[in-house]
Amino acid sequence: MKVAKFGGTSLADAGQIMKVYEVAKADPDRRIIVVSAPGKRSKDDIKVTDLLIALAKAMLKHGVAEKELAAVVARFAEIQKELDLPTKIVADIEADLRARMALDRKHAAAFTDCLKAAGEDNCAKLVAEAFRKKGMDAHYVSPKDAGLLLSSEHGNAQVLEESYPLLAKLRDRKGVTIFPGFFGYTKGGDVVTFPRGGSDITGAILAAGVKADVYENFTDVDSVYAVDPRVIPDAQAITLLTYREMRELAYAGFGVFHDEAIVPAVQANVPICIKNTNRPSAPGTMIVPERPQHSAGVVGISSSDGFCTIYLSKYLMNREVGFGRRLLQILEEEGLPYEHAPSGIDNTSVILRSDLLTPEKEAHVVRRIRAELGADDVEIERGLALIMVVGEGMRYTVGLAAKATHALAESSVNIEMMNQGSSEISMMFGVKEVDRKKAVGALYRAFFG
Repeated sequence: MKVAKFGGTSLADAGQIMKVYEVAKADPDRRIIVVSAPGKRSKDDIKVTDLLIALAKAMLKHGVAEKELAAVVARFAEIQKELDLPTKIVADIEADLRARMALDRKHAAAFTDCLKAAGEDNCAKLVAEAFRKKGMDAHYVSPKDAGLLLSSEHGNAQVLEESYPLLAKLRDRKGVTIFPGFFGYTKGGDVVTFPRGGSDITGAILAAGVKADVYENFTDVDSVYAVDPRVIPDAQAITLLTYREMRELAYAGFGVFHDEAIVPAVQANVPICIKNTNRPSAPGTMIVPERPQHSAGVVGISSSDGFCTIYLSKYLMNREVGFGRRLLQILEEEGLPYEHAPSGIDNTSVILRSDLLTPEKEAHVVRRIRAELGADDVEIERGLALIMVVGEGMRYTVGLAAKATHALAESSVNIEMMNQGSSEISMMFGVKEVDRKKAVGALYRAFFG
């Protein structure tokens, strides 16, 4: 049994949806199809999810959003018309959206989540109808009816363990199940969403729940590449990755797969295959628990902008018991998750995502660190990019750090910070955002030629 998830570009228009139908029809083992909301049809297009966010913002600000509503309905109407489906589908979608718009707006995050989820939910209903018109025994199933229970964290929900035995019953359903990604329900019955790209997470949860033989993640690229093809156009394809390698790469910018989607698959020992909707015959990239190691060590290089660092120093900090705990406790109380925390004897740095540290919160955090920790110096540096050099074989390969730092030096890229995880399967470099692409190019040439 296979669970197959299709991203927004795979569902952007009627032609793409028919490709999804052909992929589903080609393999009777693909019995659960997870769908995203329709994505971009062209580079300058707008995703349905972004249209829904604009709709939610307009409702929260003005209490009316007819223009924004019309834009969403028009996207679905275009798909309905091209697929020659009954016009009632569009009327039902508009009625569903208006019902969501009429909900209580006092809790902005809850209201926004409910509207965002309408993209995947209505797309799943439309896809099921299109498949049935072609003769497939396909049925839409709501996450609520299936038992996909999530935590009450709007926009950042996590699956509850009691979901899995409920979702296991999907295995016994006849025909092909069309399941909307990205959202689920709290125990109280409220709609909650995963982070953006969360349909990957839905697919992984379902694959774990039904104990699928493989979880196929269909996107618009043939495979995972050793580096972002937008930086290196002829980047080397990767045929085999481990769970841990993929999580490290996805965390730091490999947008082809959501890093949080790795966890359910790991726990259930379900292999993942990244494939291309437009070229389903291509082998893609398999993600498995373990793989044979090779002498090169490095399997991929990923990078991401949008980080900042809180740097602080205090003489004899290393002698002060509990200093690190109290620093992280300040961040916890301010609702700030951190990414890395490289440290010296009299100084430490904490790396966070810049968008979480607003100017108001920055000033407050700096005041607390000075007052509560007695820091001699506190500085915030923005405009930081993180680069991850990843590979299970790195732990067995001598001289990788020297090779990486030499490559960056040769390209005149200054290293702001460097950190190697205790697992020894990755090295992290912090560089200025303006140097990110140059740094990635230098590292790729050093490790892949």
